[in-house]
Amino acid sequence: MGALRSLLIPIVAMMLFLSGIPAWAGHGAKSAPAKPVIPGGDTVNISGTVLDTHQEPINEAEVRITVNGKAVDRVTTGHTGHYVSRFQLEKGEISSATVTVHANKTSFESQSMTFEGSEMAQKGDQYHISEDLELVRELGPAFWISTVVFILAYVLIAFELLHRTIAAMIGAAVMLVISYTIGTLNPEYHIFSFESAISSIDMNVIFLLMGMMIIVGVLKHTGVFQWCAYISYKLARGKVFLLAVYLMIFTAVSSAFLDNVTTMLLLTGVAIEISISLSINPLHLLIPLVLASNVGGTATLIGDPPNIMIGSYAGLTFMDFVVALALVCGVCMVLLVIFTRLVWGKAYAAAKVENIQEYVQVLKEKYRITDPRLLAYGLGVLGFAVFLFLSHGYWHMEVSVAALMGAAVLLTIAIVTDKVDMIELIEKDIEWPTLMFFIFLFMIVGAVESSGLLALIADWILDLSAGNFVVACSLILWVAAIMSAFVDNIPFTATMLPIVAYLSGVIPGAENTLWWALALGACFGGNGTIIGASANVVTMGIAEARGYRISFLGFMKTAFPFMVISVLVAHAWLLIFRPS
Repeated sequence: MGALRSLLIPIVAMMLFLSGIPAWAGHGAKSAPAKPVIPGGDTVNISGTVLDTHQEPINEAEVRITVNGKAVDRVTTGHTGHYVSRFQLEKGEISSATVTVHANKTSFESQSMTFEGSEMAQKGDQYHISEDLELVRELGPAFWISTVVFILAYVLIAFELLHRTIAAMIGAAVMLVISYTIGTLNPEYHIFSFESAISSIDMNVIFLLMGMMIIVGVLKHTGVFQWCAYISYKLARGKVFLLAVYLMIFTAVSSAFLDNVTTMLLLTGVAIEISISLSINPLHLLIPLVLASNVGGTATLIGDPPNIMIGSYAGLTFMDFVVALALVCGVCMVLLVIFTRLVWGKAYAAAKVENIQEYVQVLKEKYRITDPRLLAYGLGVLGFAVFLFLSHGYWHMEVSVAALMGAAVLLTIAIVTDKVDMIELIEKDIEWPTLMFFIFLFMIVGAVESSGLLALIADWILDLSAGNFVVACSLILWVAAIMSAFVDNIPFTATMLPIVAYLSGVIPGAENTLWWALALGACFGGNGTIIGASANVVTMGIAEARGYRISFLGFMKTAFPFMVISVLVAHAWLLIFRPS
C-alpha cells in the first residue's frame, strides 16, 4: 500500500494542477455573463488587444466599457491580451454616444481611450470598432513583494539552505496566498492568479523529463552503461589517458541523448572502481567525465535541462540545436582532451598498470549485459524516439510527445515481459522532486514576469547594450556563464527566457543567436564550480561517500579555467558565425 500511495500522490497532484485550468484559458478573452437582449436595439461590438510597452500582450487585464459615463460591460483579457465586448443599446443611441474603454491591471498604470459612437463602422444594426490599449508598468506593492520573495527563494536554492523543491514550493505558495488574501482586500497587492500560475507551467518540459527518466530507468536494468565502461577499459589496454579519452567521449555522447545526471549516476561507481585498480585518485578521472557530461549535454535539445527549457519556450527544434551547437561542443571536447592531458597527464602516467588481461576478464564478468533482449527492445525504442526528436519540427510535434511515446512503449514491454517492477521504477527512477521543482519554479518566474521584474531587467540589458547585437550577445553569454557557475542554472535560465525573447525581437540581426548565447552560457557555466550543475553535485557526492572528497575551491581550481576557455570559444563562435 505504501508503494501504491507514493505512486498515486504525484499523479493526483498533477491532475489537481491541470484541473485548475479554466476552459477559457488560452482561447482569447474571458467574458462577463450574457447581458439581457433589447428587442430592436443596436448591437455594439468593441474588441482590441491590451499590450505593454514591449508590445507584449497582457493577460487578465480588466477592460470596462462605459457609454456616456454609464458602465455597460466588463471583460477580462486572455493570454493573447485580446478582449471582446458585445452589448446592446436602444435604437439610435450609439450614434450620439461617447464611448470610453478603460483598461487596468495590477503593476500597470490604468489607461482609457474615448471615442464617439459615430466613429464606429456600421452594418445594419451592428456597430464595430477595434481599439488597442498600451499600459505602462508601475513598480507597486505587487512588484516589490514578488521581487523579494523571488530573491529569497533564489538564495535558498543557490546556497542549498533548503531543498530546492521546498524552496520553490514556498515561494510559489507565498505569492499565491498574498494574491488571494491581501490582494483581495487591496488589488495593488495581487501578484497573479491561480490560472496564471498554472498556465505558466511548461508541461512540455515536465513530460519530456519524465519520459526520458522512464527510458533510462528501463535501460539501466540491462547493464549497458557498465558494459560500455568495460569496453572502454578493454580498448585502452592499460593506457590510462586513452581510457580517460574513451570514457569522456562516451559520457559526452550519452549526455547528449540522455539526462547527464543519470549518465553520471550510472558511470561514477564504475569509474571509481577502475581508478582504484589503477592506483590513481578517482577524482582525476571523475572531474574530466563531469566536464565532458556538461559539454556533451549542451549539443542537443534534450541533453541538459536549460536546453529543454529554451527549446520549448522559443519553439526551437532538436535539429536547430544540433546544427547551431554540436560543432562548437565538438571543438570544446577536443580542448577538454588537451586540457585533461595538461592537468592530469602526470597522474595518469604514474598509474600502476598490472595484469591488464586479468583485470579485463574480471570486468567482463562483473560488467556484462544482464538482459540482451530488453536491451534490444530498449535501443529500438530509443532509436525511434531519437528519430522523432530529429524530425519533430516536420511533424509539428512537441519533443515531449516523442519521449512519452518511447517511455510508454518501453515500459509496457518491460512490464509484460516481467523484466521491471513498475512501482519500483516509478518510485525510484522518476525524480519526482525534480519535476515538482520545475513546476513551482515556472510558477515563481511567471509571478515576477507578471509583476514586471523581468521587463525591468530586459530594459536594463537593452539600455546597456544600446541595441547593439555584439554587446547584448556578450552580456547574455558571460552573465549566464558566471551566474550558472555559482547558482543552479535551471532557475537562472527560467528567469532569462522572457528577457532573451524580448531582446531577440528588438535587436536587429539577433534572430536565434541570443538563444544560443543563453544555452552555451548556462550549460558551459555549469562546469565552473562544484555546485554549478546537478551532475557535478551528484558525482562529487558519490565520490565523497566512497572516501574521495574534493573541496569547493579544489574543484574550482581545475574546472573554472576550462569553463573560461570553453566560454571564450563559444563567444568567438557566436560572433563569427552567428548561428541562426
